[in-house]
Amino acid sequence: MTHPLPIITASGPSGAPAPAPGLGPAPPPPPAPSHSRRDANLHDSHGRIIRDLRLSITDRCNYRCIYCMDPDFRYMPKRELLDLDEYLALARVCLGLGIEKVRITGGEPTMYPQLNELIDALGAIGVPDLAITTNGALLERFPLRRWREAGLHRITMSLDSLRPDTVRSITRSKTGPETVVHAIDMARAAGFDPIKINAVVMRGINDSELADFADFAREHDIDMRLIEFMPLDSSHAWDRGKVVGADEMIEAISARHGLSPLGDEDPHSTSMNFTFADGGPGRIGIIAPVTRPFCGACSRLRITADGKVRPCLFSHVEWDIRPVLRNGGTDEDLRDFIRDSMWTKQAGHGIGQAGFHQPPRTMSAIGG
Repeated sequence: MTHPLPIITASGPSGAPAPAPGLGPAPPPPPAPSHSRRDANLHDSHGRIIRDLRLSITDRCNYRCIYCMDPDFRYMPKRELLDLDEYLALARVCLGLGIEKVRITGGEPTMYPQLNELIDALGAIGVPDLAITTNGALLERFPLRRWREAGLHRITMSLDSLRPDTVRSITRSKTGPETVVHAIDMARAAGFDPIKINAVVMRGINDSELADFADFAREHDIDMRLIEFMPLDSSHAWDRGKVVGADEMIEAISARHGLSPLGDEDPHSTSMNFTFADGGPGRIGIIAPVTRPFCGACSRLRITADGKVRPCLFSHVEWDIRPVLRNGGTDEDLRDFIRDSMWTKQAGHGIGQAGFHQPPRTMSAIGG
């Protein structure tokens, strides 16, 4: 169920001015009401409890995917990004607010030079469910078994086509699907299971491969997750006509493989999950933020690599927590800032509504 969305543009909630780059320090979020602190959990103003932190550690990526970054996209200056101790401080504070899942994202997180140390440290502070999302291209450089032993629970990779020429066209790189196949084998050998593979489905580009993706899931016994195309590209050229909806995806796969809905124990899951009706290996997940929004059950908090707290993937207001981190702020100060920020979380993303405006940041700068 999607709640109505008040679009926030030039000014923040409760009249707070929106952060504006280059116009001096951004204001802190407006104070949340006292009842938002009624327990140890992190609440928003729509009754949702926040349990899932998406922690972006870099905006750098070795790809320039067409649904994310233009070839000439410029990264943020490194001095603006947080350091290892700051990422860890935020993760520790979020755990104290009831966060149960921490997903390391980017950009491409395997381009972060202290990734091994970060995973070791997050495992040491006892993150209940620690995961990473990566394109998989650089995984052979890393000690995956050490990651598993340190406390990393899941690896999710991306593969938007099974055809070498289409992969190169989408990623604007020289890699092909065999790179991800090799990464799947390495992850499985290191003890990761299940392994999830994401594909962004775009009409006229890879929508003819939907049933082939199901074959791939069965062949490699993985969770193949098919994602509707979202307006998060740097050129702001998103076209609703290129969106392949959930119903169409399910119909295309069902023409080759019968699907059985899998009841999900997690009410905050973003995907509709299916097993194969014949009992074959692998699963299919459909993530449909455009045609079947799941905003009403959203439990996510996003923190960008440059220390911006984003209440929603499509937020137009974000809150800069770096001054708290870098000016002697205590853990309690950080907790208050995050509580206040998340109280501003909008009811829904509003895609498809007349007043919807694509956020200025791309997915790579927000964190996947």
